[in-house]
Amino acid sequence: MGDIKKIHIIGSVASGKTTLARKLSGELNLPYHELDNVVWKRHQSGDIRRTEEERSEYLKGIVGMEGWIMEGVHNEWWVEESFRHADVIIFLDTNYNVRTYRIIKRFILQKLRLENAHYTPTFRIFLKMFKWNKYFEENGKPHFFQAFEEVQDKVLKVSTIKELDQRLTSLRSNSSVENK
Repeated sequence: MGDIKKIHIIGSVASGKTTLARKLSGELNLPYHELDNVVWKRHQSGDIRRTEEERSEYLKGIVGMEGWIMEGVHNEWWVEESFRHADVIIFLDTNYNVRTYRIIKRFILQKLRLENAHYTPTFRIFLKMFKWNKYFEENGKPHFFQAFEEVQDKVLKVSTIKELDQRLTSLRSNSSVENK
């Protein structure tokens, strides 16, 4: 991925954002950050929501770094800074039913303590994830493409990590042809 040092990954709950961020972080030796951790201060006694000012400062600090991978479902106004500074925005448009299956699988694995979570995997949150998944499909996705028109030239929209790998391989070979 040559001179790409700032990557923003966006997608619904259970689309594979964190898995992809970890994979790219290892391959490219870039730190990855979860937008949920920009929104929330994580404490053992419970999470505390940052104020808008704290959230903005925290995000600005990450965005100002030389290289980073940002991942999250968020596409509200406050995330614009990250979209603007990203070299590439990967929009994970994973199939709705695949995401639904992953929500169920994730909850079971978390309840069995086979997978970690930043939150307590309660049944209430489990049900909310279905709501968030549907909301992203119906509102979040169209909103992203309408509200952030000026960054669309940086968007790589893919359905699977395999498709992303294929697109990146073809981008690499096209850019090496152009550079000759």
